[in-house]
Amino acid sequence: MKAIVFERFGGPDVLHETDLEVPVPGPGQIRVRVKAAGLNAVDGKIRSGMMAAIRPTTFPVIPGGELAGVVDAVGERVTDVQVGDGVLGWSDTGSYAEYALASQVVLKPDGLEWQDAAALPVASETAERVLDLLAVAAGETVLMHGASGGVGTLAVQLATARGARVIATAGSSNQDYLTSLGATATLYGDGLVERVKAIAPGGVDAVFDLAGKGALEDSITLRGGTERIVTIADFGAEQLGITFARGRSEAPTDRLAAVAKAAASGELRTTVTTYPLDQAATAQQASDAGHVRGKLVLTVA
Repeated sequence: MKAIVFERFGGPDVLHETDLEVPVPGPGQIRVRVKAAGLNAVDGKIRSGMMAAIRPTTFPVIPGGELAGVVDAVGERVTDVQVGDGVLGWSDTGSYAEYALASQVVLKPDGLEWQDAAALPVASETAERVLDLLAVAAGETVLMHGASGGVGTLAVQLATARGARVIATAGSSNQDYLTSLGATATLYGDGLVERVKAIAPGGVDAVFDLAGKGALEDSITLRGGTERIVTIADFGAEQLGITFARGRSEAPTDRLAAVAKAAASGELRTTVTTYPLDQAATAQQASDAGHVRGKLVLTVA
């Protein structure tokens, strides 16, 4: 099978296509013929070696933690899906490939395109997990830093669905986009505290940092302390006494099924930019540069 791998740490240029044996599913696993693979900022951090201290790496590595595709084979004890089913979920073996193994998937609803399905597992799980950590409730105001990416796109909508008001920051080119998702948009950078106070004179109840670009100090000022501030991107958080939300320990497939159904019906909006599998390096370069609107997805022929 065709797969994208890297055999040393470095920039996007270390990614290259190679031929590998098709993996065989073990007990509780399925093999998926990948149609689309979600691309996340963490993929580039792993590739660069930034995560090596907390996430040991054995080369060669197939990147990618999420996928959508067709069940191609099933291992022992698999009873909830069968060969031929369309599914989306989390990859056990890396999803930048024609085939991948998975043990946590849900059925893909009719009407949900492959690229939109692949955009959901990591982003929706991360968004809902952090909203739960922040205990976001109806009537509250949530500040989201860098909300125009894949996780932010869903987090804005999911928080709004809980009845919260969202103030979302991004660059000038994404202000209208955030507004269209239901947020009150504002620019990041100098003067942020004053802009947010003008929008929410009563203060903000919680802060979700998706940017990791120096917004935590302003967040502490706006909150009057470190409570109810969570980041998924700023590795200096713990030095400030702020919670860094690390990756999932177990995927909540019931929630993913509900999110997939909402996306298929149009109740939940996804925004994707696609690249073919052999342009994975270009896609990761775009991800590393930041300012991505919505989700980057690799499509597999």
